[in-house]
Amino acid sequence: MEADDVSVREQLFHNRVRETIICVFLFTCLYMLSYLILTHFRKTAEFITDDIEDATVNKIALWLCTFTLSVAVCAVLLLPISILSNEVLLTFPHSYYMQWLNGSLIHGLWNLVFLFSNLSLVFLMPFAYFFTESEGFAGSKKGVMARVYEAVVLLLLLALLVLGIVWVASALLHDNIARKSLYDLWEYYLPYLYSGISLFGVLLLLLCTPFGLSRMFSVTGSLLVKPRLLEDVEDTLSCTVFEEDSLSRKLNCGSTSCWVKLNMEAMKKEHQTVRSKRIALEMRRKASPWQRNLGYPLAMLMLLALTVMCVLMVCFNVLELLLDEAALPRGMEDPHLGMASFSMFGSLGAAVQVVLILYLMVSSVVGFYSSPLFTGLLPRAQDTNLTQIIANCVSLLILSSALPVFSRTLGITRFDLLGDFGRYNWLGNFYIVFLYNMLFAGLTSASLIKTVTWAVQRELIRAFGLHRLPLTVSRSTVPFRLLLASGLSKIQ
Repeated sequence: MEADDVSVREQLFHNRVRETIICVFLFTCLYMLSYLILTHFRKTAEFITDDIEDATVNKIALWLCTFTLSVAVCAVLLLPISILSNEVLLTFPHSYYMQWLNGSLIHGLWNLVFLFSNLSLVFLMPFAYFFTESEGFAGSKKGVMARVYEAVVLLLLLALLVLGIVWVASALLHDNIARKSLYDLWEYYLPYLYSGISLFGVLLLLLCTPFGLSRMFSVTGSLLVKPRLLEDVEDTLSCTVFEEDSLSRKLNCGSTSCWVKLNMEAMKKEHQTVRSKRIALEMRRKASPWQRNLGYPLAMLMLLALTVMCVLMVCFNVLELLLDEAALPRGMEDPHLGMASFSMFGSLGAAVQVVLILYLMVSSVVGFYSSPLFTGLLPRAQDTNLTQIIANCVSLLILSSALPVFSRTLGITRFDLLGDFGRYNWLGNFYIVFLYNMLFAGLTSASLIKTVTWAVQRELIRAFGLHRLPLTVSRSTVPFRLLLASGLSKIQ
């Protein structure tokens, strides 16, 4: 019996060491990737300065931002890794090389992401902001440690303020629980605070994702070569080159007249617009017929199919919510990987779920940066200051940490939430989940219909040359027979 107990303890020890090594290796890879991304967008002048103190502070803040961004990327990959791991164990149930992939590893990964998300949102990112903005207390010796002391004091004051707000909110909503758990900070208040942050993230995803799904068509179209019906590329390119040369001569003429000085900025903007148009026309001319006539339609059809699939899955989830309460999102302690597929279509359905989850995340990020409120946060290569980097890392972490709850609430996947992700108070509320699904389906359908109809109308107007009409003529009132007549005249 003692030998058996020792072997069991040794097996548990080896399993724990193996899971730790795997998690450290995964997080190290994500950390290096996040560091490369942030160094691509950071403003180099902030890190190469004569002031060694400022450079040191900025480097430490950048390391904290890198940690936060790596946690955000790991939160995005939680559901895909869990779903794919289950399918791999179903395909190779008795494989010796897949013994490291088990429910304990996945459950530990979820717990680590939850812990690091709390740590980054509540402590690290506020400290990074206060650290970069602090100068030390008045009368104290200047240096990095003086900034650390001031940042820590400000962080403690902020923590007390937030804790007071959370205690008041819990007292208003759950009076008895708040009175009994006044000193229960770790077990009650931090999860309660993160539940509120997650609810805010899920609501933000509700607003950004439908808008991002519609914006994905235009963003993808800007990266591909569009086919143009009834358009002479060579003629348009020669006119654009002539216009660009004319603007270049006006900018380089060196005139000192007042009119030229007042309109110099406008001419520069117009010159940049014409130049980008000329580059797009040259790309269209150099593109192969397959790329020009097949790549763009296939990409648009793929985006349309993914968006329609998301809406259909949400509508099916609404019907399930009305018929069975088991469709409500809930948490589970043991994932039981390798027992059954989380999709009724098997491995193919699981792969589709992973693609849809990643597609929704990309769409939410596109919608977030395309919204008027957050356009100013859009990072620029080698020209993003540290404050903007901190704000972007916090925003991406809020969106990504809410993605598992978002995907499970909409019924994109049947993989239940693990660890503390399933402890949110509002997950079991039928009315909140039902209303959330209905709002997402309605907003996405409206955005999709508007995007498709406006895109078709815009391409028809451009194809038939009606975009050259004066602004006083309403293009929406142009009769259809005029479109046909214009098209027939161009063909002839």
